[in-house]
Amino acid sequence: MDLKERSYSVLVVSASEKLNAALASILTEACCDPVRTVHSVSAAKRAWSERGFDLVIINSPLPDDGGIRFAIDIAGSGETAPLLIVSQETKDEILDRAVEHGVFLLAKPVTRPLVYLALEWLMAMRERLRKLEKRSLSVEEKIEEIRLVNRAKWLLISECGMDEPQAHRYVEKEAMDRCVTKRQVAEEIIRKYS
Repeated sequence: MDLKERSYSVLVVSASEKLNAALASILTEACCDPVRTVHSVSAAKRAWSERGFDLVIINSPLPDDGGIRFAIDIAGSGETAPLLIVSQETKDEILDRAVEHGVFLLAKPVTRPLVYLALEWLMAMRERLRKLEKRSLSVEEKIEEIRLVNRAKWLLISECGMDEPQAHRYVEKEAMDRCVTKRQVAEEIIRKYS
């Protein structure tokens, strides 16, 4: 799927109505939907806990907090790409902390082309996170399959008097002969002998 065809959910955390209006038009043009805007970190935490977002843009400072801790927390989730917009004076002070946790920074004043560039960074990061999620899921599925096959082999050993190599060959041969996965054979064995 082309990035232009993909849609990203966005949470904007900003107390500046001027910036919110500008971001709304940019985000709509950049294939972002839905876009939700909140005006404080506490409201952002509630919104983010209700629904995960692909991208989060935080305009610091906010009435209740600077937003850096929230940005670090959502970056740590591994599902969201955060952007923190800060003043030029505070950028250097928080740069090391933000970068260490995977938070993108932009120093004010921000221009339209700069926001588009930052959105491209965020989209690229979100796609990278999607690939990592898929890889993680496939590893977890493989581990679960190994557990099931091992459990099935131990049932064959205890119930059918096979030794470990015989049980292993039995599971593999059944899977090959029937054109099914070893996981399916293992699940059948577990149902039969449990």
